[in-house]
Amino acid sequence: MRRGTTDVTAAEVDLDTRRPRTTTAVVAVLLVTLGCALGWWASVQGGPWPVDVWWNGVVSGHRVPALLESARVLDLLGAGVVGVYVIPVGATLALTLSGRRWAAAYLLTTLVVSAVLVQVLKHVVGRARPDGILVVVDKGSFPSGHTANAATLAVVAAVLLPVLWVRVVGTVAVLLMALSRTYLHAHWLSDTLGGVLLGSGVALLLAAAFWGPLARERDVPEADTRGDGHRSPT
Repeated sequence: MRRGTTDVTAAEVDLDTRRPRTTTAVVAVLLVTLGCALGWWASVQGGPWPVDVWWNGVVSGHRVPALLESARVLDLLGAGVVGVYVIPVGATLALTLSGRRWAAAYLLTTLVVSAVLVQVLKHVVGRARPDGILVVVDKGSFPSGHTANAATLAVVAAVLLPVLWVRVVGTVAVLLMALSRTYLHAHWLSDTLGGVLLGSGVALLLAAAFWGPLARERDVPEADTRGDGHRSPT
């Protein structure tokens, strides 16, 4: 970060960003807590909730070939080789090669933590999936891993590129992924809500953890990102 022709030190950056960093951490903890609480309630209830049954009936009564194929495409993009390896590894390499190593570390760490948390909750909650699943799935309905992954990527993208269009595209992508999971009968509606809460919460929590390095890396002049040790002339 630069103010006129004066360089801002790392200490000044930390001081300037302390309040939003704390706010981000508080919001993140709240989201993860709500997601876990939702999972706990799902495990207590055992079966689907009334809203889940209602929504499942709604999507069952609106079978459109084009929508079904679109949902299948999102199924492939959200998991499997593409979702687990191609997108994360490709994005990590792109950030690393562009000189944003902290951004790459933040992205990869967030995706791993989010995926691990989702799998742990799937086994702990042990919720049964809806009948008539139209795609191949693993065990455990809560939370939706596809939706959690989409929410994680959307928040990470918004953190690394804080502009309006990125937030809009990310929000739309998460909503479409959530709807596609229920359309394919892979998840109950509340499973997708849990995925959104947990994925976005983990991404924000790690954004707070990486806040200082990410801010300094983002504001370093181009010459420094190439590692030549010299700042751009003022």
